[in-house]
Amino acid sequence: MPTDQPTDRMEDSAREVRPSGTADRLPLASTEDPGLSRDGLRYRIFYRLLRILIGPVLRFLGRPRVYGLHNIPPQGGAILASNHLSFLDSPFLALVLRRRVTFLAKSEYFTTPGLRGSVKRAFFTASGQISIDRNNERRASEGIRQAIGLLRQGELVGIYPEGTRSPDGRLYRGKTGVARVAATAPAPVIPVAMIDTSHVLPPGRRLPRRGRVEVRIGPPLDLGTRGGDPMDMREYRARTDEIMKAIGALSDQIYVDLYAQQVKAKLGLAKRR
Repeated sequence: MPTDQPTDRMEDSAREVRPSGTADRLPLASTEDPGLSRDGLRYRIFYRLLRILIGPVLRFLGRPRVYGLHNIPPQGGAILASNHLSFLDSPFLALVLRRRVTFLAKSEYFTTPGLRGSVKRAFFTASGQISIDRNNERRASEGIRQAIGLLRQGELVGIYPEGTRSPDGRLYRGKTGVARVAATAPAPVIPVAMIDTSHVLPPGRRLPRRGRVEVRIGPPLDLGTRGGDPMDMREYRARTDEIMKAIGALSDQIYVDLYAQQVKAKLGLAKRR
């Protein structure tokens, strides 16, 4: 359990992607590419507007407390690697941070048809989130390239190593993409535990309910990155397991050495990702 005092200050990829033609190296991103920047006026304005409009609602619903906020560096790129319990994980984590964070979001949020899909697409696009197509290797690689570019520009990037929301509240095996991004950028990985967000909005439920949310942030992990040099699969696997162990130490979840998507498929919950 966290020992530092909480503060009320408010400031999904399921497939492992290995780009064709590269054994262990993720696609490199130029820090000069303006298309990768999320620092444009449009993104800043919309992000702040969202905090103003949605922040009070989230505070009312979740009454969030945050522990370990001092572990977020005041500047410089870093990966926030978190467990994933609810659709509201990203909004609550963004709410309690003093810095802006860009999340890797599943492409379905950008492509779902209908009115509800249009609202989601407008929200995620306007707030500058990165689309990850979990069924298309080339498109997924482009999203990862953008994440690496943002880290090199000194921004925070949020990643859910499990690749999907937990079907039962337990912590599942992490995908090695988080270790690959950390090694390629390179960037420190900060473990994060979201607590009881699934009580506010469980998977499959449309309307939230009141609860008490905690956000626990651990110290940055020293993963021994090599400044962009490739590692072999065993090294990526070991570093990913280290990240998941740190997340589990914060969240107190039971760990299951299986991919969450495999369990969802067996339970018939594959569409609820």
